[in-house]
Formats: sequence, C-alpha cells, structure tokens
Amino acid sequence: MNDASLAIDLSKVTKRFGATVALDGASFSVKRGAVHALLGENGAGKSTTVKLLSGLMQPDSGSIRVMGDDVTMRGPRDAHRAGVQTAFQEMTLVRDLTVAQNLLMSYEPTGFLGRIRKREAQRQAAEWLDRLELPDVRPGAYIRDLSLPVRQKIEIAKAIVRQPRVLLLDEPTSALSGRDVNWLARRIDELKANGVTFVFITHRMQEVREFCDSLTVYRNGRDVGAFDAADISDDEVIRLVIGRSMEAKYPPKVVSAVSDATPAIETRNVRVDGVVTDFDLAVKPGEVHGIAALQGMGQRELFEALFGASYIDEGEIRIDGKPVTLTSTADSLKAGVSTSFLPEDRKTEGLFLRLPGGENVSLPVIGRFSRFGLIDRKREQAAIRRSLAQMEVNPRALYKPCLSFSGGNQQKIAMAKWLLTQSRVWLMFDPTRGIDVGTKHQIFVLMRAFAAAGGAVLFYSTDVPELVNVCDRVSVMYRGRNAGELSGEALTEENVMRKMLSS
Repeated sequence: MNDASLAIDLSKVTKRFGATVALDGASFSVKRGAVHALLGENGAGKSTTVKLLSGLMQPDSGSIRVMGDDVTMRGPRDAHRAGVQTAFQEMTLVRDLTVAQNLLMSYEPTGFLGRIRKREAQRQAAEWLDRLELPDVRPGAYIRDLSLPVRQKIEIAKAIVRQPRVLLLDEPTSALSGRDVNWLARRIDELKANGVTFVFITHRMQEVREFCDSLTVYRNGRDVGAFDAADISDDEVIRLVIGRSMEAKYPPKVVSAVSDATPAIETRNVRVDGVVTDFDLAVKPGEVHGIAALQGMGQRELFEALFGASYIDEGEIRIDGKPVTLTSTADSLKAGVSTSFLPEDRKTEGLFLRLPGGENVSLPVIGRFSRFGLIDRKREQAAIRRSLAQMEVNPRALYKPCLSFSGGNQQKIAMAKWLLTQSRVWLMFDPTRGIDVGTKHQIFVLMRAFAAAGGAVLFYSTDVPELVNVCDRVSVMYRGRNAGELSGEALTEENVMRKMLSS
C-alpha cells in the first residue's frame, strides 16, 4: 500500500503510562476516503490511538503520518491543522454553554479587536444545525438541558462543522437510538462522498457491517490484524478481539423455578413527571426482565423512580409484595430489598472519577464497615477486593482513580459497587453502552447467575438483540405505558421492534 493512498499511517507506536503499556509497537493505517473500524476490548489501546491522533498526547516512540506527511501533534490545534477532528464518546461539550457556543468554540466569527460577533455566531450555528438535520435543536439551548442522545449528536456535529479531512468517531452510536443511528449514517455518506476519511470505533459488529469498508483489531496494545470488512466473519473478529473462542455471545437462559413467587419489585398504576403514565410491571425473583423502548418513552424516569432518585406522582411501588415509599436513593437501599442502579452515563452519574475505585465501591454501604464513627479499613478493603475480583477488575483499582481506567473497566467498577450492597434487585439502565464484547458477555453471565440465585433484574438496553437473547420477558414501553410483554417463542427482535414502533 503506497503512502500516497493513506490518510492515516501509525507505525510501531508505543505509549506508556508508568508501568502500564497502552500501546506496544502498534501499527494502524487507513486508506483515503475509507470508513475504517478500530476494534478491540476496552483497554486494548483504541482510545490511546484516538488521543494520539487528536493531539491530546504524544507517542513515546514510533511515527504518525497524516495525508502522507509526518506530523508531530503537541496539542489539538496541531491535529486541527492536519485536518483531523474527533467526536469523543466521553463528550467534550461544555454543559453550561449554549449549543452555538459549543459548535463554534475557537472558530467563532470575530470582529473589531477580536470580539465575537454573537449574532453572526447564532446565524452560523442555526445554518449548520439545519444543514445537519438538527432543526429541533435551538442554537441558544444550553447543553445541560439536552438529552444524552442529542448531546452526542451535537458532539458529532461540532467535529463536522470544522470541516475535517479525517474524522475520528469514538463510539458514536453508544448513546443513540435507531433513528439517531440513521441520522449518523446519512452524515457519513455525505462526508464520504466529499472525500472525508473515517476511523470508526465501535463494539457492535452490526455497525461494522453497515458503515465500514475495512477494520483493524487491537489486543493488549498491539495490532493483531487488518482486513477488508468483507473478508472476515464476525466469529473471527471476536476471536481476534478477545484472544480466544467465545462459545456463545449470550449465556443460556435457565427457566426459573420461582416464576410464581411474589414479585421482587412491582409497580401499580405508577405516574412520574407526566412522562410515565399508569405503568404496571412485575419483576419476579429468578428472572431477567427487559424494558424495550425508543428514546424518550419514559424508561429513564421509571428507573429513577424505582431507585428513589425521583418521586412518583401517583400509584404504588411494591418490594416483596409490600408497598414502599422511596423518597431518596438511601430509601431504596434500606427498603428491605435494596435496589441497585447502573446509569447510562457512568462518567457523571455512576462514579466519582477522581476517587479511587475502592472508595467508589464501598460508598453506598460504608456504614456497614464503621463503628462509633470509625471505618474498619481492613474489613472494608477485603470486601472491596472480593467485589473487584468477581468483576475481574485489576486489583490496583482499589487505590487508583477511576479516571485512569478504560470505559469498560469503569463499568465493571460501577457493577462491583452494587455487588457489595448484596441487593436482591438490580436496576440496569443500558449498562453495556460503549463496552467491548468480552465485558458485555461477562455482565450478561453475572446477570443470569444473579437471577439463578433468586435475584431479580430489570434491564433496559438500546440494543434489541441484547434484550431478546438475555431476558426471560420483555416489556415494551410506549409513551410511558406498558404496551405489552413478550416471552418464549414470541420474544423475537421483529416482534419487539414492531411493538416499539407501532404500539
């Protein structure tokens, strides 16, 4: 392959963080005008590669070429000058600024003495929003007031506004619904037609097939293969990603012996914020119960109410058949059977990133290890180690800040936290968003094992195949109501989608 045909060419790049080797002589190249997938488990080196190409860090050794030119990127400005833009999974948007300010940040129209021409900036932002099929987003809206999917689209739009020659998309669909993914597909088609090259990081093989011409697999900081997408099967990709054969993507379902038991958690005619309306649900011990819904159908409000993070306006929540009043998350942990909540945005809602993983894990039940106001650190750390080991998290998470770990390992730490509570009900809100196939499988195995031991799981996912293959039953939520349940042979992707779209 000639250098002239390559948009990106990383050769034998190494990057270390102390004793940790993030990239170990990795090579990675992308043809001009291609959509190229970069695959691997969390911690394999994908995010480090993106940061190197974005100018956020520099390699310890090796070379980087962009459009045939050797480049040294000492900061994002150098990447911008080379024509490289990035839409990050962990978004770079400033929550307390407007959409227009975020879209045009550092590229605002200026006038006399460099003052920003605010009216012109608003006009340009509105024009871009219309061009990118985001007419319902107001330029003056604050980022903090937007939903996660809309924020993700603004993150992508911000990169497009800067008119890149190379666009790095880091898990761009992890927060997007099906319609939003179609929106992204149109953007990729438009830009590709204009010669833009893409690096597409994803954990979903369906997206590789839909979007990508070629792919590279990383494992343990090294490149272990580069292929045309048409020349390699999904099973072969999975073997390369995890370094072993995976007998099944999903663990087997086991028919519960307690299916007639009193529901572990139940809602009766629940109303929340005018979004959830007369919602009835019963999750029994021994089952994984799915919630399927398009974006904005009330699923988040339902989960927050069950966790005590918001109030119900009407109706009743029952735990083990007994009515409970949940006015706080502390109530949910004290309600006889406590509930555990894995949020969709672990960075802002699931973890304190600057605290060590150990402190995050023990925080919900720290009182269990204290006496007379003093914490028994030895007993606390022994319990934390057991939870981290169960999630197969590196023991250094006990004392290292969460922000030093990959997204998948952060999600494992969040799960270890709820393992320590010894809950009988797990509320899992899109817990596999943005994590690799191996970690997903591990989470699914834990869910099924938890249910087999008599626990109850309420599981929402934006990925319908996950719901169909992991859950015993799936309730479809439509405009705040339970539009019906599917189980057994009726639980198929087609039937779930039909109810989601036409209930």
